[in-house]
Amino acid sequence: MRFFALIVVLITGTLLLYATVDMPDWGDPYSPANTHVSPRYIEKTIEETATPNIVTSVLADYRGYDTLGETTVIFTAGVVCILLLRRFK
Repeated sequence: MRFFALIVVLITGTLLLYATVDMPDWGDPYSPANTHVSPRYIEKTIEETATPNIVTSVLADYRGYDTLGETTVIFTAGVVCILLLRRFK
């Protein structure tokens, strides 16, 4: 059983390392995120969200549902940890 687990870990690690070949270089100014997404947020954030802070506008307005989902997952994980680790008297 341990041998099977080792094989699964090695295959998964190899696939993950192979997938990094397609990623753009770190800090590449010509990556898709830097050529399409970032300029739109910088140019339109005040016009579309009326928020002067770009980070706040991205997290609260553009990615509001995503942030709400992440917060819900973290809250649920915290509640489950409390329920599992509590002591009964």
